[in-house]
Amino acid sequence: MHYEGNMIRPPSEANSILLQATVGCSHNKCTFCAAYKGERFKIKSDDIINQDIDFAEKYCKNQDRLFICDGDALIIPQKRLLNILKQIEKKLPWVKRVGVYANAKSLKMKSLDELKKLRKHGLKIAYMGLETGDDVTLKNIRKLATAEKMIDMGKKARKAGIKLSITVLLGIAGRERSLIHAKETGRVLSAIDPEYIGALSLMVVPGTSLYNDYEQGTFPILKPEEILNELGVMIANTDLSGGLFHANHASNYLPIKAKLPDDKDHTLKLIGEALKGNVDLKPEHLRAL
Repeated sequence: MHYEGNMIRPPSEANSILLQATVGCSHNKCTFCAAYKGERFKIKSDDIINQDIDFAEKYCKNQDRLFICDGDALIIPQKRLLNILKQIEKKLPWVKRVGVYANAKSLKMKSLDELKKLRKHGLKIAYMGLETGDDVTLKNIRKLATAEKMIDMGKKARKAGIKLSITVLLGIAGRERSLIHAKETGRVLSAIDPEYIGALSLMVVPGTSLYNDYEQGTFPILKPEEILNELGVMIANTDLSGGLFHANHASNYLPIKAKLPDDKDHTLKLIGEALKGNVDLKPEHLRAL
């Protein structure tokens, strides 16, 4: 396989074939993210992508999922992306699911019919970084999308039959907007009604503008109990029709795996017990990105 730069994939794609079709992220301006700093976004040549599919045809027959890297491969022009999926269908017929990262920009660039065509040829899940449903915070972290745009694009993906895994970021709004962030994120998640939600807890990374704000004392890092309270408010305001809400990432203080609405009350009680000090939290030195 031909890999370049800093390759990122979702935790749930750990055992997938990783086909790198793009390098970096076309946006690459989020204040909290250092994943692709210094990397210039590009779409790799069809020759290299096809060579990697040929490699997978020979050596990856035990892997039935494939993830197209990198930051937002959905932004690849429709004709080229469709051809990649068709090559995967032809040469890797055992692959049951293809996934990509997506954002509001790349989803907007594809019509509903185009998304349906991608779904028809194997694209079954998209990982979307919402981070927050609070418009003020979205602007502050330079996501370049409003909450309503996030809702519209999320609904569009779901209407096309593509499953959504949405990431939200606890602590990203700071202290003053913490509860607003929690409630508004719950509202947006409820409106989209995705199959999967993954909540991560903010860890500021050197080299980002958010880290500089933290160093200068203009952005506060929430305490564990504040993060837990935010998580509880977010879950209380999230109504799903059967989606999974996970907060079991290595960055989180309290592992949560809940199916909503079935597990909502139990999960809120668990968070409440943790806030009372009756449940052990992950020590700071064990947290990681």
